[in-house]
Amino acid sequence: MFKKILVALDRSEIGQQVFEKALGLAKLTQASLMLLHVLSPEEDGSPYSPTLSNLDYYPGLSSQSFELYQKQWDTFKDQGIQMLQSFSAEANTAGVATEFTQNIGNPGRIICDLAHSYGADLIVMGRRGRSGLMELFLGSVSNYVLHHAPCSVHVVHLSATPITDEIIKKTSSNFQG
Repeated sequence: MFKKILVALDRSEIGQQVFEKALGLAKLTQASLMLLHVLSPEEDGSPYSPTLSNLDYYPGLSSQSFELYQKQWDTFKDQGIQMLQSFSAEANTAGVATEFTQNIGNPGRIICDLAHSYGADLIVMGRRGRSGLMELFLGSVSNYVLHHAPCSVHVVHLSATPITDEIIKKTSSNFQG
């Protein structure tokens, strides 16, 4: 079955669900996990890079902007490592051999490249739910991986939240009564 599972994680709300699915599959198949976080400006919460102007009237301002950006980027990197360490500790406690890495670059390419070099049997990742024009202009990491991965891909969709469940219950009770 599966022996090596690559888990592509980000700090979005679906990240926890992706990890839980991958951990469950690893326990079931006695596979090892490789947790991956890709540092990318596409991820929610990533710092915005300062724009550089050709008309640099205030030289001190651009260096201050870059320093602020660098601090934000370092914090973003540290938070990614902390997330990976936390998930790795949880998996190890559950008896699943786990490694992790954090890479910088295009998420789709990084995921596919690592899946190849790691020898993954399966990639587990989330989907943001972009479609139509949003997907056309911004792209879809999951779509890219589905078409370029060297192995099977399991895409986790965000499950309904308790608030959504409550709205569904209220709406359905209105139709019944």
